[in-house]
Amino acid sequence: MKKRKLLMVWGLLFFSHAQYAQSPEQQGDLKELLKGPANPAQYENWLSEMKNWRISEKSRFNYNDSMYRKHGAGWQHKIFIYTLTMGSDRYLFDPVSGKYTVDRYLDDVKKRFGGLDAVLIWPTYPNIGIDNRNQFDWVSDMPGGLQGVKGMISHFKQRGVRVFFPIMIWDKGTRAQREPMAAALVKEMQQIGADGLNGDTMTGITEDFLKAADSLHYSLAFQPELNLGDLKMIEWNGNTWGYYWNYERIPGVSTYKWFEPKHQVLVTNRWVTDKTDDLQYAFFNGIGYTAWENIWGIWNQVTDRYAAAIRRIAAIYRQFPEIWSSPGWQPHIPTIQKGIFATAFPDANQTLYTLVNRDSTDREGQQLKLLFRHGMKYIDLYHGVELSPQKQGDSVYLRFAIESRGFGAVLVIASGAANQSLNAFIAKMHVLSAKPLKSFSTERTVLTQLMLTENKTPISATTPEGMILIPAVKNFTFESKGVMIEGDELPDAIGVQHPWEKHPARSQKRVMDIPSFCIDQYPVTNKQFKKFLDASKYHPKDGHHFLKDWKNGSYPTGSEEQPVTWVSIEDARAYASWAGKRLPHEWEWQYAGQGKQGFIYPWGNVMDSEKMPLPDSSRNVRLPSNVNAYPQGASPFGVMDMVGNVWQWTDECRDDHTRSAILKGGSYYHPQTSSWYFPQAYELDKYGKYLLLSPGTDRAGTIGFRCVVDR
Repeated sequence: MKKRKLLMVWGLLFFSHAQYAQSPEQQGDLKELLKGPANPAQYENWLSEMKNWRISEKSRFNYNDSMYRKHGAGWQHKIFIYTLTMGSDRYLFDPVSGKYTVDRYLDDVKKRFGGLDAVLIWPTYPNIGIDNRNQFDWVSDMPGGLQGVKGMISHFKQRGVRVFFPIMIWDKGTRAQREPMAAALVKEMQQIGADGLNGDTMTGITEDFLKAADSLHYSLAFQPELNLGDLKMIEWNGNTWGYYWNYERIPGVSTYKWFEPKHQVLVTNRWVTDKTDDLQYAFFNGIGYTAWENIWGIWNQVTDRYAAAIRRIAAIYRQFPEIWSSPGWQPHIPTIQKGIFATAFPDANQTLYTLVNRDSTDREGQQLKLLFRHGMKYIDLYHGVELSPQKQGDSVYLRFAIESRGFGAVLVIASGAANQSLNAFIAKMHVLSAKPLKSFSTERTVLTQLMLTENKTPISATTPEGMILIPAVKNFTFESKGVMIEGDELPDAIGVQHPWEKHPARSQKRVMDIPSFCIDQYPVTNKQFKKFLDASKYHPKDGHHFLKDWKNGSYPTGSEEQPVTWVSIEDARAYASWAGKRLPHEWEWQYAGQGKQGFIYPWGNVMDSEKMPLPDSSRNVRLPSNVNAYPQGASPFGVMDMVGNVWQWTDECRDDHTRSAILKGGSYYHPQTSSWYFPQAYELDKYGKYLLLSPGTDRAGTIGFRCVVDR
């Protein structure tokens, strides 16, 4: 799901007219869009070529549509509005009560844009790779374990929403799984009752997943992120994403929808703020839309205008759920006015026409010329009013308005087929479309983050044992940059927000005065944390993975001087409070490491791998090194073990949807096989943004902490 545009350039181009009759082997990579007719005079030839291409391709590999006809699979082509939501979204899980809040989540999206038909729950990236937990662990480590996740999924289903989880096909560097990935993932999905799998970075969910599902007699919907590598894969990939499409004035036709009308495509374009092209291409093709807002903890809310458009489109979709998979659907039927493009979706008693205005000018007057049929009603479905057709010979002309960059829908139905339900829906659409879309705001909401305030400790007159005095400094240049893999498309939303900033940002720079403080010379060790436990009898409410590498209430023999890990930020704060200390702010931690010299590394400005622990790239990661193992890596103030052993908790930031922690120092663990794993930050002027869900999920084998006291 990441910023991999170079990998997808091939998926952005359209077929030329000459390619319609060619097989994918002849035309190269299969494209997601077929080009529309250049002008109305070419329409009949264009449509004939389109039909011939479809016949040819189905014959080429003896297409089998049994999956689409299978009992119980029909819901897949009725996913009209979809989203990806982070497992850590605060509307989905309340960290205070420790409970999933599915109703709060769904009520919010229903209020804003009419609700969802399916959701992809995302518990893995960007945190995966912080330690050697694999994609299966990140699901089972969600609050309540697999049973808790199963309950959450059940709640979604009670609300009529199907649930997908991701396949991280690239996750081959973390803890090894005994079973093949396909078999293990399908089994996990069966345990939790999930409906489908989304293949991150995959050009089609491969057939081994289908075989694994069949062997367990468990039906799953398969949905790759990227363009199918082979059209034959459409036989078992019932959904695809319409991703990074190349939009033109003349709308392209979805290749997969044209080939198999019951195949559901979901237009996806997560970083854009202007959703017009996405929604128009979706409505023109009668396909779904991904209203993706929480992007790896970065908020890109659907603005009011596009929320209103989604609400209207979704209402029409859901009122006629079967018509969009009509085998007789016909794109680019002739229209009368410039810039208006239309598609017909027929069934036994009615035909529904979707229209989009690709121009920036309102269009009123005659829009469609249709063949006259006795006993038909004509309804401007979008505006919720009956039309008065103007008959001329064997044709009728329909007059209605479509606003600039807007939408239209017309229903032609046999008079006797109209019923009370339809009349109620027409009345509903009349109210829903009362305000033109252009009257709604397109201003994007940037969520303000709050950095949690650490209460000052009692002022220490002397330097406590085991701590180092860091003298006050004036005009210290604090500069830090996040190592997050993506998000720069929304520069005012990515990253974290310090108290002096107006909005979140990847990079921070501030000349500031820092009062004196004392900081632990070393990260808190297992031995020190055991002393805290014995004295305080502390045990967290959420004890999942608490001190996971300890046994029988104590650390492994010989590890007393290793940094304590598998502690959440809440556990670290509890220790600090007991010790009369607090966690450091990022700028305090960084100053203690850089000194007044502003070093990049504690020892200077040149990387020296001999002054920090050796990296571990194995799938069965070792324990961290002793905190005193590399004295030559000391900072100018004598602070030890700041980089390359374990990440260290500092500040926590929160907005309405996301909690995150600022991690400093990097760790010794380097998972291989993919660049999508949590990136390292050995430089003192860099940080990692770690999304927080619950203590049991957040604890990691590579995150520790050190404390400070005010002086």
